[in-house]
This record gives sequence, C-alpha cells and structure tokens, in this order.
Amino acid sequence: MSLLNVKKVLSKLHRRRRAVESYEWWNHLNYAQKFSVSSLYKFGYEINFVRTIDHKSIVVMSLNGNIATVDKDGLIDTQPDIQVRNCRMNRR
Repeated sequence: MSLLNVKKVLSKLHRRRRAVESYEWWNHLNYAQKFSVSSLYKFGYEINFVRTIDHKSIVVMSLNGNIATVDKDGLIDTQPDIQVRNCRMNRR
C-alpha cells in the first residue's frame, strides 16, 4: 500500500470518530479531566467507562488492550492497578 493510500485510510478513520465532546459522559467530567481525556482521545484511546465514588470520578480508557485512567485532577496513569471485568490489569 502506498503512502498516499495509507493517508487516505487514516483520514477516513479520523473523520468517522465522533467528537469526544459528543459522548454522554462528557458533561460529568471536570475541566482537568476533559483536557486529559481529549489528549488521550487524539492518540486513539477510547472511553470505557466513568466511575464515580464519593463524588470523585475516574475515567477509564483503553487503546489496543492498554488501559489508562484519568483521575479527578486530570492526572493520566498509563499503568493503573485496576480490576476490569474480573481481569486484573496490574502492569507495574
């Protein structure tokens, strides 16, 4: 496949993705989380879910089986020690 064809395919994929702001969970995030989630989204990460405990939310995102979390302060952890669907995701 030529470089031109690769660029066309990537361009189509990029256009097909919804704007991150259009997801229903977007309004549940604070500004720090929105900034971090937007950054990860640009790299291809997708939102899995937002968990709220004691009025603090944590965003769980994934890309190719790799998990990343965004805490209430917008801090990104690309190697979180979390359990997702009975599968331990300890990468440290």
